[in-house]
Amino acid sequence: MSLKIAPITIFSFFLILFVGLISARKTHVINFRSPNLYPESVSWDPSAQHFVVGSLRHRTLHSVSDAAVVDTLVYDPNLPPNSTILGVTVDNSRRRLLATVHSIPPLPAFTALAAYDLRSPDRQRLFLTPLHDPSAADEDRPVANDVTVDFSGNAFVTNSAGNFIWKVTPDGDASIFSSSPAFTAHPVDRDQKYSFCGINGVVYISNGYLLAVQSNTGKMFKVNADDGTAQTVLLNKDLTFADGIAVRSDGVVVVVSHLKAYFIKSDDSWSEGVVFDETALEAERFATSVTIGGGDRVYVLYGHVDEGQWGNVERETFRIVEIESDKEQKEDSVWIYVLVGLGFAYFCFWRFQMRQLVTNMNKKTA
Repeated sequence: MSLKIAPITIFSFFLILFVGLISARKTHVINFRSPNLYPESVSWDPSAQHFVVGSLRHRTLHSVSDAAVVDTLVYDPNLPPNSTILGVTVDNSRRRLLATVHSIPPLPAFTALAAYDLRSPDRQRLFLTPLHDPSAADEDRPVANDVTVDFSGNAFVTNSAGNFIWKVTPDGDASIFSSSPAFTAHPVDRDQKYSFCGINGVVYISNGYLLAVQSNTGKMFKVNADDGTAQTVLLNKDLTFADGIAVRSDGVVVVVSHLKAYFIKSDDSWSEGVVFDETALEAERFATSVTIGGGDRVYVLYGHVDEGQWGNVERETFRIVEIESDKEQKEDSVWIYVLVGLGFAYFCFWRFQMRQLVTNMNKKTA
């Protein structure tokens, strides 16, 4: 006796399997080990297909693979011995690695942008450009925090202590690019945590401007990439303790603090924006940076830098974790089921048509 399985049963089985596979995709988590690395920043290298991280305590830059393999990309002994790498970005079109360098007491103040050639086997340093704040008092240290790069190879570096942005040309020439009054137009609660940290994360948008976030006010700014003029982006809420920032290929901007990630979009080229979702982060791991990895996935870096700043503790394990917007996930799930429903309807229609065709052929042969 032969066993017949209805085509509709087979079709339903594959539909359920398809939906189940999509729903079951696990969040990508990379637990990597490097003694006392305490990375503050992360960037994705699309050509090498790995992440790049800096270090709070070492004069080094490292690659981190999907399999959590850590390799030293750059060790630069010419940097001050207590240098901190605060910002990292990969200039993929020129195959350069850009890193902001900041020294901490008791050594003299040192703030700079370093560029390294990713095409050379030893990642040769292309330039080390000191960054100055002419208006700062002797006891005040500028803090080169985050860095982004435009299509022409110009780098833009935020000064968190002085609330302005430097510009560094592809040849390493530096100047103060934007010290807009907008950066100091909002009140700062001096009793609040991180009140000392101003302009922090920055990202270049392909339409010819930058987006920068300010830690101590939670504001976002749109900065013209040609003349440095800036305006506050009108948002439906402040981005409390905003730190890192990244933009997906669909234009959605993600901003992280050590507490949460904000998903933001705009319909008018960032004169205004809407925080449409928030994702809670692991506060004890202290996220400081966000990047867009392969497949437009969003990743945050848990570098424990709050712990690393104490100087008297040690840690070996750190983490890069994929995050998603719950709201977007639900919307995607709805569309999946809509498509499945349409496919099922089409299958039923096709089955009905085939039955009619067989019936008509039987009538002709009768």
